[in-house]
Amino acid sequence: MIRVLRNIAFYIAFYAGTVVSVLSCFPAAALGERPLRLAVRGWSRWHRLCARWLLGIRVVIEGDLPDEGVIVAAKHESFFEAIDIPAQMRWPVPFPKAELLDLPGWGWAARTYGAVRVERDQGAKALRAMVASARGFAARGRPLVIFPEGTRVPTGERPPLQSGFAGIYKLLNLPVVPVAIDSGRLYHHRWKRSGTITMRVGERIEPGLPRAEIEARVHAAINALNLPG
Repeated sequence: MIRVLRNIAFYIAFYAGTVVSVLSCFPAAALGERPLRLAVRGWSRWHRLCARWLLGIRVVIEGDLPDEGVIVAAKHESFFEAIDIPAQMRWPVPFPKAELLDLPGWGWAARTYGAVRVERDQGAKALRAMVASARGFAARGRPLVIFPEGTRVPTGERPPLQSGFAGIYKLLNLPVVPVAIDSGRLYHHRWKRSGTITMRVGERIEPGLPRAEIEARVHAAINALNLPG
């Protein structure tokens, strides 16, 4: 019962704060990029505070997350990492699926902040559009955060990387920083559990590797914390 009550308190506090944060993005955007960036980071940090004090979830980061124009390839076990990363990096660029960017309010805020739209099952044309958008952000020194498995993955599963990751890696010609995350043990479920989430930053991988090699190295690195659910 205590776990359920803590989750209810979390959902009320976090989503109420999310509404306030989305509304704050409108005047922040009118003031410039820095105020908007601070508004998004504030939302991410509010989520971290709610997770820590209402759910009892601690976060440990092993290694240093980059703040320059590289590709950050991360494991994706829950919504936790998607929400938490703006609190950990200076100005990351996410790769949300198209339907999220079409949501009223939140979608506008995400597009204005800067995100690469992912059109699934749209082939080479969509990939070219993604690369062009990502290249522009990277040229400004912003790290690109992608989930190379393509979607959330239950704890303990190690699906192959989506083919689009290798294409983005090749066409952008940027180094990759893999990140393993084990959030699914605690955060994936409706009734979240207390405990510690670890983010382990892997060694930087140089650009220009053959597809089989980059996929193998990234797959191994992002699954370094992978344990059966």
